[in-house]
Amino acid sequence: MIELPVDDFVPRIRALLRASRYLVVTAPPGAGKTTRIPPALAEEGKTIVLQPRRVAARSLVRRIASERGWTVGGEVGWQIRFERNFSARTRLLVATEGILTARLQADPLLGEFETVVLDEFHERSIHADLALALAKQASLARDDLRIVVMSATLDSVAVSRYLFDCPIVAIPGRLFPVEIEYAPGVTVAEAVRRSEHERAGHLLCFLPGAREIREAGDSLRARAEGLDVVELHGNLDVDAQEAALAPSSRRKVILATNIAETSLTVEGVTTVVDGGLHRLLRYDDASGIDHLVTERISRDSAEQRAGRAGRVAPGRAIRLWDARDILPPHREPEIARIDLASALLDVVAWGDDPRAFDWFEAPARERVEASLGLLERLGALDQGKLTRIGGLLQRLPVHPRLGRILVEAGASEDAARGCAILSEGTRWATRAERSTESDLQTLVDRFREAPAHVRRVADELSSIVRRELGAKPGATLSRALLAGFPDRVAMRREAGSPRLLLASGRGATLARESCVTGGDFLVALDVSGADHGAAGQALVRLASIVEREWLVPTRVELTHRYDTRSRSVKASSIRWYDAIALGEVSVKPDPSVAGEVLANGIIAEGPDDATSLLLRRLRFAGVELNWDAAVRAACEGEVAAPRLDADALVPWDARRELERLAPVDLAVPSGRRVRLDYTDDGQVVAAVKLQELFGLGETPRLGVSRIPVTFSLLSPAGRPVQTTRDLRSFWQNTYPEVRRELRARYPKHPWPEDPWSAEPTARTKRRQ
Repeated sequence: MIELPVDDFVPRIRALLRASRYLVVTAPPGAGKTTRIPPALAEEGKTIVLQPRRVAARSLVRRIASERGWTVGGEVGWQIRFERNFSARTRLLVATEGILTARLQADPLLGEFETVVLDEFHERSIHADLALALAKQASLARDDLRIVVMSATLDSVAVSRYLFDCPIVAIPGRLFPVEIEYAPGVTVAEAVRRSEHERAGHLLCFLPGAREIREAGDSLRARAEGLDVVELHGNLDVDAQEAALAPSSRRKVILATNIAETSLTVEGVTTVVDGGLHRLLRYDDASGIDHLVTERISRDSAEQRAGRAGRVAPGRAIRLWDARDILPPHREPEIARIDLASALLDVVAWGDDPRAFDWFEAPARERVEASLGLLERLGALDQGKLTRIGGLLQRLPVHPRLGRILVEAGASEDAARGCAILSEGTRWATRAERSTESDLQTLVDRFREAPAHVRRVADELSSIVRRELGAKPGATLSRALLAGFPDRVAMRREAGSPRLLLASGRGATLARESCVTGGDFLVALDVSGADHGAAGQALVRLASIVEREWLVPTRVELTHRYDTRSRSVKASSIRWYDAIALGEVSVKPDPSVAGEVLANGIIAEGPDDATSLLLRRLRFAGVELNWDAAVRAACEGEVAAPRLDADALVPWDARRELERLAPVDLAVPSGRRVRLDYTDDGQVVAAVKLQELFGLGETPRLGVSRIPVTFSLLSPAGRPVQTTRDLRSFWQNTYPEVRRELRARYPKHPWPEDPWSAEPTARTKRRQ
């Protein structure tokens, strides 16, 4: 074995671990921590290493076997999702994300192993966080279980504090100098062509995803001479991944995602071209889902990428951004940005409360509640307790959504294939020539065209489902999709329209690449965030029709509304599926609810003319009345507007005062009663024919303040001729002049010279 910087530290690491059981190790890329420390610890007892990436796990096992003279699958082996290569002789097992958690679920004390090593912990995958927390709990029950956390860039003090202030070992690196060059605006392909003849060694290029890798590869293969252009990303099959890592006498350009950032040894690289971007999952609160976003990398990630150029000789890192750009200092932990449902299901299955679990860094409470709500809806939890279905979902090596589809569909080959497609996030079929009821079913029908790793995942899922559930078939794939994505239902806003309303209440658009043209209701299987959608909306790329009768209402809401036309309360029963209204029928209003709705409607309308007069009378009489409270009392138990007169609104004792001080009408000498009008300015007015007041010398006074009635004196034709608040003065001073005018105009009516003694009347002379 070649000598590496870590070798001098191995004895100390073993001694510290024997003494304290917990240890944090930091070392830069190339120091040898991953290949040298785990096998050294395995000499003292069986060891399991958590390695985040599948490609790195296989590469690491082969490297260790080569250095130690061990056998792959013998002394050292791997276990990754849907793939294993180890035996009873294996004393060093390299496992990928989720595998260690599954082993801890099956054996909470992890009795098969003496040491747990969490490598590349700085990547902060949620599986690594969960594995660390569960291993810590196991170590509290086992006094011989040891935990080592290793990283190239890590807040070692925080991890040490979490592990009971354990020792920290910092190992220096042995990198050659790396020249940093900035080239903003230059593409990866251009940067490769500029530097391909400047120095020997392979070129390692970092791009955010498979699509960008494919485009750069096509460009380079068309023009590059003497270079082997190879790709390296998670969607490739094993052979293609290992071909990219294999030693080569020809100069290579390796186009890779951040899969090549850590752990993997890519021999002979002297030039790194860094696009400065990576693609990661981020939880979207609005849609309640994870979606892939492309973001700037962190500063520590850029440093690790650059370090890949200085492992065998002086190198150069070409950064395709401006040197003045400010990068975030560290990676954001997955626990802060992705869906937590799988991890929380593991915590519940472990037997702990996710709300009080001892995380290294606890997730936000609202996100915990949202994920627990999803698990309840999937049937995995019931009032926070694990159900039979939850136990099945926890044992299936896929997200609980996909597990729920498999459980619903039973031993269905279509369901296994569909879940493999959704799990791997791979598309290969072009847009169908005709419409379909399910985009996913279209891919399943063309499954022979699927990449090899997707077909392998489908076979593994079929085998696991048959083992867990037996061979009994279940629902169709379309029906099962609803069971796995109950919160992803969408309704077309208009028939045949791509405009959708999601069950979350958010708007979305069905992408052109979807071939689902019919159906009123869909389940959205692949949703991109609003920043990729039309008009700021989410974009549904993969959908499947849902029949209306499959949708069980999540709630039935009895609604009451005030109808201004009929001045009554109308009631409807609305069946809701989350934020989607499934249907509405008219029902009889509930009087206990309708009264309040009725009162609010009447209060909003304001008093009508009659009620306004009543309120003015009350003010005039000095009687206090709370209009809103009186209306609410009058409407209690009613569904239609009641009469809002004094009898309905005014208490009996107050009504007596009202009639005494502010009566509705006034008796006049003619024997009639004339209506009184109470004005907003506090006056009371009576419109009456002048002749009906003959003999009345004193003006009547009303109200608490004894305000004189203002008489609007009318002609026999009902036209105003005079207004007075002092009848005595009118008879004495004004009447003679008015008499002369009216006598000439209305000769058939009596106009006595002495109004004091004349008989009051509204009739003509002849009728008298």
